[in-house]
Amino acid sequence: MIKIHHSSDVQSSTIGEGTIIWQFCVILKGAILGKNCNINCNVFIENKVVIGNNVTIKPGVQIWDGVTIEDNVMIGPNATFTNDLYPKSKNTNFILKETYIRKGASIGANATILPGITIGKNALIGAGSVVTKNVPANTVWYGNPAIQKGLINNIGENTND
Repeated sequence: MIKIHHSSDVQSSTIGEGTIIWQFCVILKGAILGKNCNINCNVFIENKVVIGNNVTIKPGVQIWDGVTIEDNVMIGPNATFTNDLYPKSKNTNFILKETYIRKGASIGANATILPGITIGKNALIGAGSVVTKNVPANTVWYGNPAIQKGLINNIGENTND
């Protein structure tokens, strides 16, 4: 069963079983959401977005066109995605840069992910980081700009601690 709070505006009909959508969310018609996702309050999901299974998106996150989030990903509160390197008001000719968050990755609160980035499988992005380039699988990144600070083992532990 899909649970959608009555205060949310969910236009998509492509939502997997077991997904919960909390208060004050907006999910546009073209968005695709997988099974067993937890979409917390105040989340905006644009049209050209694909979200896999078992994804948690915490409050205050906006996911713009061109973002693909694979299975078992966690997106922390107020994480920010972008899809245009040179944003201008009323620019109808901007080049959409696609962003990929691979399976099992975690993105900390208030992290900013620039457009055209791939965050690798099981990677961990620290809170408040600004990710300006691709992140390899099984790595830990944080800072502004984010740099690699460690490695993640198969059970999600930072092996450099």
